[in-house]
Amino acid sequence: MSFQNFSSSDFTFMTQRGNNPAAVEKQFAFFETGFDFAHIESNVAVGNGIVKFTDAETKHWIATYDALSRKKEIEKFVPASGAASRMFKDLYEAMQNDQPNEKATLFLEKVKDFAFYHDLKQTIEKEGIVFETLIQEKKSKIIFEYLLEKKGLDYGNLPKGLLKFHKYGDEMRTALEEHLLESAAYARSGDGVCRLHFTVSPQHVENFKELVNKVKQEYEARNGVTYLITFSVQEPSTDTLAAELVNTPFRDKSGNLLFRPGGHGALIANLNRIQADLVFVKNIDNVTTETHLEPTILYKKALAGYLLHLQERSFAYQNKMLNTQLNDADFQEIITFAQRELMIRFKNENPSQAEVLKKLHRPMRICGVVKNEGEPGGGPFWVTNRKGETSLQIVESSQIDMRNPTQKNFMSSASHFNPVDMMCCFKEANGNFFNLNSYVDPYTGFISEKTYEGRTLKAMELPGLWNGAMADWVTIFVEVPLSTFNPVKTVWDLLKR
Repeated sequence: MSFQNFSSSDFTFMTQRGNNPAAVEKQFAFFETGFDFAHIESNVAVGNGIVKFTDAETKHWIATYDALSRKKEIEKFVPASGAASRMFKDLYEAMQNDQPNEKATLFLEKVKDFAFYHDLKQTIEKEGIVFETLIQEKKSKIIFEYLLEKKGLDYGNLPKGLLKFHKYGDEMRTALEEHLLESAAYARSGDGVCRLHFTVSPQHVENFKELVNKVKQEYEARNGVTYLITFSVQEPSTDTLAAELVNTPFRDKSGNLLFRPGGHGALIANLNRIQADLVFVKNIDNVTTETHLEPTILYKKALAGYLLHLQERSFAYQNKMLNTQLNDADFQEIITFAQRELMIRFKNENPSQAEVLKKLHRPMRICGVVKNEGEPGGGPFWVTNRKGETSLQIVESSQIDMRNPTQKNFMSSASHFNPVDMMCCFKEANGNFFNLNSYVDPYTGFISEKTYEGRTLKAMELPGLWNGAMADWVTIFVEVPLSTFNPVKTVWDLLKR
């Protein structure tokens, strides 16, 4: 794309909304060239890219975390902007029928088991409608309207973090509240402060703040912590310019350029503003009930302890390379650590000291992975990039060339799944923080077709937060039990707890 045909008002429009015209031009070129498909070199397995702790090792790394975390500032980063509409897909489909289908009938049978039952019943009966009569007469459509639409609870338009997920007798907890409780168990800093950061959509910031103000004091008293809770939104500067199907800039009916949110990969800008020694990253909907929380707490601590241990060793080796004349044995020890402990593969068989130092001097993350049981989403693989460098990566199905039988087979035969369960360290050995934007692989986004104002367009998503946005991080995969993975993707998942 050339900017010579753009008007001065186009440039003004871009800069006013925070977009850098040169960056827009660079991004827009991908509509012509396309993004790279991931080139999977091989599957991973325990012992080949995946670490699996013994029971003794798990206890050891928990103790390590308990000792090291006392002097650390810890924060939990929770992407929470997604609307819950897809969660209620079955109910929306059932609303299209005057007579209840199988899913609607199941919902009516189970409605009292949902944490939002009392709110739903109260909202309906305020209108002078007897809730039990609706159940008896199987008028599911009316019930769904009050559950999902603005005249009722509006659950179809609210973000998952604000929905009531779990019931404990007469107490009902939202997903956000479950994160408060969970964080107090493993993400408490040495100063006794529990820091949480939620990325939310602009229209719901005040709703989140209102909920926090309502429950914060109660959860502080219950858990013996002080919560420091902050919010951010996906910055307009990370939006991407949409294209016509012929790869020219898409304009709305008013003639303005159309920018769209760049997907969860845009959140690397939000994460980059966090300054903590250790950051837990976990999706808003991946929470379980308090009675089933113990495995999550244990493995969060174990993985974090292992990461802090590896970081300490990496810092020591980096300082040694910078300040000491190394002999061959010392240098080989560092290479062995990088290969065996940090899972680094060097492009050259005999890397130089500068190459080794560069590979160590990067942000670090441990990703918990679970055995693959058919969940949709990304998985861990050995991947080779366009520079010929092979490393551990999380790859989504959208990044795979399904026309390539070898690549398709790698995806279908993956032994493990990525539940977005990460511990991150992006502090340098000298105490500064890495600029995370420098470790993004820009060639790993993807393009899809959407509609706007009745017209089809091409939309661009930035490299995913745990995919291309973290492509050049030191990545370690550790197997965790399936019991630590509790996503709420459909309304029925709320009944599993």
